[in-house]
Amino acid sequence: MSAAASVTDDLFEQEVIESPLPVLVDFWAPWCGPCRMVAPVVEEIAAQYEGQLKVVKVNTDENPQVAGKYGIRSIPTLMIFKGGQKVDMVVGAVPKSTLSTTLEKYL
Repeated sequence: MSAAASVTDDLFEQEVIESPLPVLVDFWAPWCGPCRMVAPVVEEIAAQYEGQLKVVKVNTDENPQVAGKYGIRSIPTLMIFKGGQKVDMVVGAVPKSTLSTTLEKYL
C-alpha cells in the first residue's frame, strides 16, 4: 500500500512538477483539525490509485515557499497537478467521493 509522501519546498519541483503521473498535493499543518479529518481520506486515495496517481503532503508551516507560490490561504487544500501544471483544487475537508470524482477527470 502506498502512503502519501511528505514533500518539502526543495523537493516540490522534482516530486510534483516533474512527475510523469498526475499528483495530488495535500497542503496541511499539524495544528489544523480539518487537515487531520481529511488525512485518512488522502491515504485511502493513495492506496486506491496507486500506479495511476502520486499523492504527496506539504506541511505549510515548514514549507512556506510552495504554499505561498500557489496562494494557499486555507488548509486543507488539495491540489491536482498534471504535466507540471495545477489543473484543479479542492479546499476543505471533503468526503472521499468528492475527491475521487474530481481526480477521475485527470487520470
